[in-house]
Amino acid sequence: MDSILQSIEDWCRELLVSGIMSILNNIFHSVNDQVGQIATQVGTTPAAFQPSVFAMIQTLSENVIMPIAGIILTFIACYELIQLVIGHNNLANFETWIFWKWIFKTFVAVTLITNTMNITMAVFDVAGHVVSQAGGIIGTSTAIDDSALASMQTTLEAMDIGPLLSIFLQSFMVQFLIYILAALIFVIVYARMIEIYLMVSLAPIPFATFGNKEQSMIGQNFLRSLFALGFQGFLIMVCVGIYAVLIRSITFTTDIIGSLWGVMGYTILLAFTLFKTGTVAKSILHAH
Repeated sequence: MDSILQSIEDWCRELLVSGIMSILNNIFHSVNDQVGQIATQVGTTPAAFQPSVFAMIQTLSENVIMPIAGIILTFIACYELIQLVIGHNNLANFETWIFWKWIFKTFVAVTLITNTMNITMAVFDVAGHVVSQAGGIIGTSTAIDDSALASMQTTLEAMDIGPLLSIFLQSFMVQFLIYILAALIFVIVYARMIEIYLMVSLAPIPFATFGNKEQSMIGQNFLRSLFALGFQGFLIMVCVGIYAVLIRSITFTTDIIGSLWGVMGYTILLAFTLFKTGTVAKSILHAH
């Protein structure tokens, strides 16, 4: 009878250990895969991220928004000419060079608006280059080596059924929460790219304001916002690099539950800091 009970106990222990190790492998692989995708996606330009979506955005910008921007540019050019004339005492103190000045400013404004897409893509090309350079320096792998997993399995095999059942339930809960956080991180990264597409679609309108000193603040703020979105990718890479270092610093030994909840805590911290990267980038570049 004792041998039968011992066999059942050994079978239950083996089942729990294999279940816990399967969950641990899923957790660490999920975290590492998600972090690897972040590092790849933030360095991708809008044109390469979703080419079909970018083509649609470019078509809308050039065919729908550009005519509106042309009307705004015409109004601003006329307003600027009136301001130049009034500024010289209603032609009482007339100088012909002001018309050359107006022609030059209008030429620059037209050149900017006709090259809107090239300028906006140049911003993200620069930001993408910075992110790729940072990727060669910042380590983004959160993979746990096989020796740590083998050590955890040895620790689990020496435990009784009660503690194993507790670890199994907690590890299952941590796995569920990790999946939720992975989905949240996915949303954050993709929301940034969607925001970039939205900004690019309306880009001709703020670019049309560069012809006037007072209205040009709209265009300047738009450019700052573009650079903030671009360099947000760099800040995301920094957050991922810090997260990878923190994960590798966890000692996966006898306190398996403590290690798991440590991974959970660092993943929550990663999601929170990713939310803040946009605000930090805009505050640094004074964009709003």
